[in-house]
Formats: sequence, C-alpha cells, structure tokens
Amino acid sequence: MATIRKKGAGWHVQIRKKGHATVTKTFSIKSDAVKWANIVESEIDRGVFVDRSEAEGTTLNEALTRYSVEVSSLKKTHGKEKSIIKSWQGSKLANRSLASIRQADIAKWRDARLTEVGAATVRNEMALLSHLFTISIKEWGMGLVNPVLLVRKPAPVRARDRRLTDEELKRIIGASESRELPAVIKLLTETAMRRGELSKLRWENIDFKTRTARLLDTKNGEDRMIPLSTRAKAALAALPRRIDGRVFGMTPDAITKAFSRACARAGVENARIHDLRHEAVSRLFERELDVMEVASVSGHKTLSQLKRYTHLKAANLAKKLG
Repeated sequence: MATIRKKGAGWHVQIRKKGHATVTKTFSIKSDAVKWANIVESEIDRGVFVDRSEAEGTTLNEALTRYSVEVSSLKKTHGKEKSIIKSWQGSKLANRSLASIRQADIAKWRDARLTEVGAATVRNEMALLSHLFTISIKEWGMGLVNPVLLVRKPAPVRARDRRLTDEELKRIIGASESRELPAVIKLLTETAMRRGELSKLRWENIDFKTRTARLLDTKNGEDRMIPLSTRAKAALAALPRRIDGRVFGMTPDAITKAFSRACARAGVENARIHDLRHEAVSRLFERELDVMEVASVSGHKTLSQLKRYTHLKAANLAKKLG
C-alpha cells in the first residue's frame, strides 16, 4: 500500500507490497505523487512493474563514466572508445537521466551529428550508446528500454577499395624518412597484418626455417600463425635486431603518421595505411588462395568480411573457364 507524506518542499511516496521490494519516489506536487503511486501499485499487482528509480537518478554522463571503467577498459578498442565516450559526455544528452532519453532524442541527435561528422562515426557512436544501455539493463539492473535499437542508423559508407600500385609503393618507400617504414610497408603488403599486430611482433615468434610468424593476442583475441612469403622473409632478415626483442620500435600511431608523411612527400593521394592490408588480401586472392586460406592468413572471422574481394576471385575463375 502507498504512503504519501510531506517531506521538505515535496511529497514522498513509499509503496510496500508483500513479496516485493519497497519502492520510493519524491515529487514536488502531491497530485503527481498520487498519480504515480496508483500507476506503480497497478503495475505491481499485474506483475509488470520495473523499478526505474536508478535509471531516473543516473545521468548519461555518470553511466558513461561507469561504462568506461567497468566495460570499455577491458576491451582492446578502449583507446578508440575513449574519444567516443568523451564525445557523448559533451553532448546535450549528457545531463539527462537514462530513463528520460527516448528514441526521438537519439534521432534528433543523429541528424544534428551528421552535419558535423561522417556516417561511419555516427554509427560507431550509436553502437557504443546502444551497448551502454544494454549493459545498464542486463548487468546493472536498471529498468530501461534501449532507445537506440528503435532508431535508424545512417547508411554504412561504401567500403574503400583503393589499390596501391607497385610504382606508388616504391615512391612512398623512397620518400620515407623513417628507417623502419620501408620494411613495415613491405610486410603489411605481403602478410595482410594489421599495423597493431606488426608493431607487437617479436623476433622470438618468427621462425625463418618454417617461414612463419606467430601473432599474439590479435584484435580478435586469438593468436594467429601466418606464412611468410620469400619477400616478407627477406624484408625481416634485412632488419637489425633490437635489444628489447621487438621487431619494430614504431607504435601503431607512429606507423600511420610516418606513412601519411611519406605519401605526401611522394605525391601519392588518397592512400591510408589500412589500404596496405586491403592490398595484401587482394594479392592473396590473385595468387589463387581460396577464401578459407585467405581468412587463415588475414584473420577475418566471417566470410562476409571478405565479400569485397570476391570480384578478384571471380576474375580468376573466368580465366580458368576459358
């Protein structure tokens, strides 16, 4: 039964039902308190009541801070998610309670955000917010509905299919002012490694006899053994040995910046470091490896991730058909 009493400048409601946790809330107007009490009692009687008090008392900003510590910090993508979390904390929704955020608010935010950044960024930001609501519901026990699931996401941007020619690669290597970048470019193009995987590579994980390299703790959370072509082996063999056991001293960000600077000096436009992975996978298909063989080298988890390369395989099949 609901008890409504004056408390300070407001009206305090307390609802006690046998077999159910006590529910409380304070209102500034008595009529609102009575109305809320009647609704909650009815929902409890019908077995459909969900306690929204924590969701109503937690702002998006507070939830994002907790999410960063308890969830995001455990992900390999935590570095990237930091900027997304910061962006949300700077939004107009940050000081709103989680319970007050509706799909209309998300849709309005989406449309405004698309005037500032690209569709891919908006999709990533919506994905993180959606996961925050899911965690709030499933693990933090908040009575919520995930409003992001009800909002249309911007259409995905068409995947890049930039192919770097041998001539362009030679120009970029020639324009490099980094001692390590030429070998980095050659290895990324030959092995389809990610820049982060390459930067963590250690000499102890390379076997020149079997021409293999073991990549530890990759983006997918698994170790992966990759074959080394004769060109990849030669590029590694030519490198000096570092005292710390790492093959390269460059961080992923340093690789990206050095590559961008070399491209600018070489006059190679619209080229990104990730294009080297695309180029490597394309060349694997052109060497007539099948989809499963390519996936074992590149680390792609699903065949759909390799879909963009199927036109290369089809071209090879056409030649075989005559």
